[in-house]
Amino acid sequence: MNILIVLAHPEPKSFNGALFDLTIKTLQAAGHTVQTSDLYRMGFNPVSDRYNFTTVKDPDFLKLQLEEMHATEMGGFASDIETEIRKIEAADLMIWQFPLWWFGMPAILKGWVDRVFAMGRTYGGGHIYETGVFKGKRALLSLTTGGPQEAYTPEGFNGDLTAILRPIQRGILEFTGFSVLEPQIHYAPVRVTTEQREIWLQSWQERLQQIEQETPILVGCY
Repeated sequence: MNILIVLAHPEPKSFNGALFDLTIKTLQAAGHTVQTSDLYRMGFNPVSDRYNFTTVKDPDFLKLQLEEMHATEMGGFASDIETEIRKIEAADLMIWQFPLWWFGMPAILKGWVDRVFAMGRTYGGGHIYETGVFKGKRALLSLTTGGPQEAYTPEGFNGDLTAILRPIQRGILEFTGFSVLEPQIHYAPVRVTTEQREIWLQSWQERLQQIEQETPILVGCY
């Protein structure tokens, strides 16, 4: 498979960094082709503006979706955006590795989505959900939390984690046609022992070695 791994964490020596490094190593060893977007190390700019484009549709009023549609027609995306879109287009599987911050993605990852998931190129024209542009591709969220597992249940003080992740898994990934795999969640890695983190890394490696055989989770059933 062709696999894209997107990392959104500022510290390479973090547990997210360790998961990212292991993911690359394991998938390459299994014979997969791996591309990466290490957003902090790339210095990726998460803020959308006219510099998303080399073309201009309306110079007097910036409507991003209108400019995205025009850039799609004219080949007018800035080089950093074009590069990232092509990575997604080439991928059979996309993995996002990130810490859950304020019940969502880090701003750099949300900004990557805002700029890269461009109308016309990645969705639009009736191509959403079951008819999405990325139909046939799969996506997986691998994330860490600050709180313990019991905090992210329907009865926990943070609420059901599946509901927290729904705007990402349904509103971004499934919306653009991806089939979503069960998320890989490591709860409060900073609060556990080194030995426990090593056990988690081993379990993640074993999952990655069989990732081609996984069945996507059902829409509305997670």
